[in-house]
Amino acid sequence: MPSNEQRRAAAKRKLERQLARRAEQEKKRKRLMIAGSALGVVVVAAAAVGVYFLTKGGDEDTTAAESSSAVPTTQFVNTPLDIPGPPPAAAKPATVDCSYPADTEPPAKPVTAPAVTSVATDGPEVTVSIDSTQGPIGLSLNSAQAPCTVNSLVSLAEQGYFDKTSCHRIVATPGFGILQCGDPTATGRGGPGYSFDNEYPTDLFGPTDPALSQPVNYRRGLVAMANAGTTPEGKGTNGSQFFLVFGDTQLPPNYTIFGTIDEPGLATLDKVAGGGVEGGAEDGAPAIPISFNSVKVG
Repeated sequence: MPSNEQRRAAAKRKLERQLARRAEQEKKRKRLMIAGSALGVVVVAAAAVGVYFLTKGGDEDTTAAESSSAVPTTQFVNTPLDIPGPPPAAAKPATVDCSYPADTEPPAKPVTAPAVTSVATDGPEVTVSIDSTQGPIGLSLNSAQAPCTVNSLVSLAEQGYFDKTSCHRIVATPGFGILQCGDPTATGRGGPGYSFDNEYPTDLFGPTDPALSQPVNYRRGLVAMANAGTTPEGKGTNGSQFFLVFGDTQLPPNYTIFGTIDEPGLATLDKVAGGGVEGGAEDGAPAIPISFNSVKVG
């Protein structure tokens, strides 16, 4: 039978393990944040169920959680995304009606919502050329998958909204590699003065489907929208902020994927990612600053 001293030592070791685990969990929680766009709210970007598993319970709960979070994945056709859940949804109609309701906050830079709201889904991919201070970044935007998103980004680019703006945030850790851009204020709070709903891959699921809280793999080379979750009325909060994925990143399927990055663009991102985060942190402004001189469509 262990003595009182041995029991105290064992209890101390258990407490030390718990404290160390909680510290690591807090680091992970901070990594799994995507700054909000239109509403300027920071939201947890990891799957909600994963966050719960990471932040409550003792050793036994943690073990169970790690086992439960190991979900199988299905590769969707023509989509560089590993995602659990149902088969792909039926193709969108030839045209969709997009809604861009005004926000309570004014735009971060003079701009108007898209004039065209009836958007075709059967057109060719839209190409965008970004001339950045660290090198070129070419994007191919998929209007069939995310017509309202692409329509908005094209409208903003054509109005010069992204010109002379900086990418304010980078996360470069194992399992999370993004550069976040699209806010003229470079604070993570700026938006275009309007918002719109999520599209692919969120629209593959029903609004209460538990798979929406399961992590999926946003692969290197994708470009997706940042957002602030949904409003109490269930409306989307996409605005102008987006993130460029330079390293496979685990997120729930609540961030609209609307295009891909070309190889020169990935080389530019790798250059910026190689500098890490300003001040040696895991999440924050890039140590190698990057701004967009111009963003041109076509």
